[in-house]
Amino acid sequence: MSKIAVVTGAGSGIGRAVALALAEAGWSVALAGRREAPLRETASACGAGALVVPADVADPASVDGLFAAVRERWGRLDLLFNNAGTFGPGNVPLEDLAHEAWRHVVDVNLTGAFLCAQGAFRLMKEQDPQGGRIVNNGSISAHAPRPMSVAYTATKHAVTGLTKSLSLDGRPYRIACGQIDIGNAATDMTERMRTGVPQANGETAVEPVMSVADVAAVVVQMAGLPLEANVQFATVLATNMPYVGRG
Repeated sequence: MSKIAVVTGAGSGIGRAVALALAEAGWSVALAGRREAPLRETASACGAGALVVPADVADPASVDGLFAAVRERWGRLDLLFNNAGTFGPGNVPLEDLAHEAWRHVVDVNLTGAFLCAQGAFRLMKEQDPQGGRIVNNGSISAHAPRPMSVAYTATKHAVTGLTKSLSLDGRPYRIACGQIDIGNAATDMTERMRTGVPQANGETAVEPVMSVADVAAVVVQMAGLPLEANVQFATVLATNMPYVGRG
């Protein structure tokens, strides 16, 4: 029997690339996201075994429905790729960031990751054999911020704390949790890297990007480890992007 994975934010970008790579590696994949049409596109590329579950990760009832659908279809879960996220409004000074914009980023990036992890924990603890793996999508911003990105940066730092707590609390139940921190993968979200983004010194500069398939390959590698081994943190980035020595 193939292993079972849930991928959030699976309708585009990193989520879609990871879902396709997992399917190619023999996993059965549940595809979660707010918009059904892009999920259907991902599913058609994944093959007949994919399950489409439109879900809003910031809504507890919607997340409950996602994991109920997985339980009903397969009865177990081996992997959650906690990927859904949003950058929020770009290039907005901290003092001008609307409360609603702050809350939206927190709700999706942090609360959404928590709710999905909670749903995965419940299923992984109850199933036989017990256990599974959670991989959280962090960011280079979990280590070093970009200018005018306070909401995104704060939530990605918080995801690191979530990852550590999940890793600790999962030990008694054979639930491993790790994090992949990604820098400049070529997606719609990072398209602006090709035209120039603000730098810490006040300049605007074009930054290198890498193939999203390279990110997916690392997630598949992390997912394929036995539960006795865990990649706690992995950093995958475009080789020449300004991260080491940023600013």
